[in-house]
Amino acid sequence: MNFKFLMLPVLALAFAGSSMAQTQGAIDSKTLNEIRSSFNADASTQALQNAITNSKSIRELALNRSKIGQTDHFFKYRVDVKGITNQKSSGRCWMFTSMNTIRPNVIKDLNLSSFDFSHNYNYFWDLFEKSNLFLENIIATADKDMGDREVVQYFKSPVDDGGVWNSFFNVAKKYGVVPTEIMPETAISNNTGQLNRILKEKLRGEAYKIRQLAAKKGNSKKVQNAKVEVLKDVYRILALSLGQPPVDFTWRYKDADGKVSEAKKYTPLEFMNLVAPDFAKDEMVMIMNDPTREYYKVYEIKNYRNLTEGVNWTYLNLPNDDIKTFAMASIKNNQAMYASCDVGKQHNRKAGVMDINTYDYASLFGVKFDMDKKARVLTRQSGSSHAMTLIGVDVDENEVPVKWEFENSWGTSSGHNGYITFTDEWFSEYMFRVVINKKYLNEKAIKALDSKPIQLPVWDYMF
Repeated sequence: MNFKFLMLPVLALAFAGSSMAQTQGAIDSKTLNEIRSSFNADASTQALQNAITNSKSIRELALNRSKIGQTDHFFKYRVDVKGITNQKSSGRCWMFTSMNTIRPNVIKDLNLSSFDFSHNYNYFWDLFEKSNLFLENIIATADKDMGDREVVQYFKSPVDDGGVWNSFFNVAKKYGVVPTEIMPETAISNNTGQLNRILKEKLRGEAYKIRQLAAKKGNSKKVQNAKVEVLKDVYRILALSLGQPPVDFTWRYKDADGKVSEAKKYTPLEFMNLVAPDFAKDEMVMIMNDPTREYYKVYEIKNYRNLTEGVNWTYLNLPNDDIKTFAMASIKNNQAMYASCDVGKQHNRKAGVMDINTYDYASLFGVKFDMDKKARVLTRQSGSSHAMTLIGVDVDENEVPVKWEFENSWGTSSGHNGYITFTDEWFSEYMFRVVINKKYLNEKAIKALDSKPIQLPVWDYMF
């Protein structure tokens, strides 16, 4: 029997039925004609179409000429900083920024012309500890389905370069820090993509096997032994790519007056206590502007850390005005702050300026763009994407802030000699987190810090 001829009429009937009953929500010819007719191809529209279709950059076409040159790079209050760092092709902005908040004090206290920490040293331990945490998370969720949302989230990114202030806090408290010359950057630490891909493949494959082993009762010792074997391989990959981190080292320096210090031997933790004694006091707290949640509440993201025994990403949610007040107090006292923002929004990289009207896409396309910060966060249109050091604020005659300054970690060729100036309006819309000493907070904020953190899931939209 020829089934081909029998099926054709059936298919024809199916398509006929489909055309007779319009699917709910589909674009019919009437609606399409209405949409088409809304595009009025007059002379000005034709000119815009010619410009946009022949341009390599919509962004450049939208550059608001009225804003160029309107923002200077002078500040009434500015932290005394020296030198611009460069994270190159890596996602270690949080690490560079954290160290850049400490660096000015080291330069001042030791009377140095310049100084930098080894980011490579802490990067080694960050990836090593993240690998262990990933495997522990896989072991802890071995009884859950592979499609479980938490399990999916862990396998999605076993390790990466990303992190926040608590990531540096965790690794520095456990492993300390060393000067940059003790464990300098390598070609791999400056371009981390390949290393991350190799680690992810290794960790996913081994975690899948460990997960199967952990699902069976009575295998806890075998599971931990298997995990240690994986970590040996991870350590080897890291040591071959980044170099092996020192257990101790000998260091001396030449100060700004040309005097050479006595050579001394340190462990990385001893060196941390030497150059950043306040770090051990746990006086720094993360404050954040998250308009989707209640203010003056503490929130904690589940398992957002790099050490199994480390602290999670925890923050006090505050209104922008309070954050600005506290940040100004810190800057006036010459204390730089870790900060993170949505750096890609309205950023004129050439000028080193961020203003909410830097790029006028509304005028270019003749359409409205009117989401507020809350809507942008909830729809994933905006979120913190980069960490930088907050070092400056300029004010009007009433001491009201008008613009702020970041010290970036993209080298001196980026922005305004490595720095970025942003308006106070931009701060309100696109700044998210600031890490600040508790002493600059008011009584209400300090009291709120004592409340029990509200835990957020590992897949939370804000992170």
